[in-house]
Amino acid sequence: MMPLPAETALLIIDMQRDFCDPGGYAAHAGIDVALLRAPIARIVALREQARRLGMTVIYTREGHRADGSDCHPQKRRRAQTAGAAIGSAGPLGRLLIRGEHGHDMVDELQPAPGEPVVDKPGYGAFYQTDLELLLRSGGIRNLVLTGVTTDVCVHSTLREAVDRGYACTTVADGCAAGDPQLHAAALRMIAGEGNIFGQVRSAAELLDEWRMLAAASSGAHGAA
Repeated sequence: MMPLPAETALLIIDMQRDFCDPGGYAAHAGIDVALLRAPIARIVALREQARRLGMTVIYTREGHRADGSDCHPQKRRRAQTAGAAIGSAGPLGRLLIRGEHGHDMVDELQPAPGEPVVDKPGYGAFYQTDLELLLRSGGIRNLVLTGVTTDVCVHSTLREAVDRGYACTTVADGCAAGDPQLHAAALRMIAGEGNIFGQVRSAAELLDEWRMLAAASSGAHGAA
């Protein structure tokens, strides 16, 4: 049975300039941002159809306070080792710092007025955020996950969501990683043990289902 749109949220995870634009955090860490930009058009299409159905659309952004007080030393050391020290200066502003140009979503995926944005200091979107409060208060039971990176922030959020009882669908070509092999491995892990972490679907499959759902809803309203 297809999940009800009113009980479903599309999560757009960390599609920020710091990860998807040259000069941002990911580029400083040696990641090919062209790989991370690849899902943008598919996420845009999913978002537009989700809006038509009345689904909740939620964005997440990874980043830290201006003084870096919410960035623990282990994460700071990892970023520095990768050549992308958190808070260091870059063409898009200080890397992974809230309020900087690089911290915001890419132009193609700017939120509409009223669409919630969850700022997170960690990889998982539930860690030290109000995401679960937003979902519970909105009656959300199903999550559709998109964004970057498949192997880190998307997978961390997915695992947190599954442990909290949400039914999850990860959009295979609506996510990306800096290493295609890690992307593929992360998707394979979801399907283990009878889809232990939920479903993996393509953007085209979901769009077809959502269009049929929209058409059926429109027909029902017309008949009424």
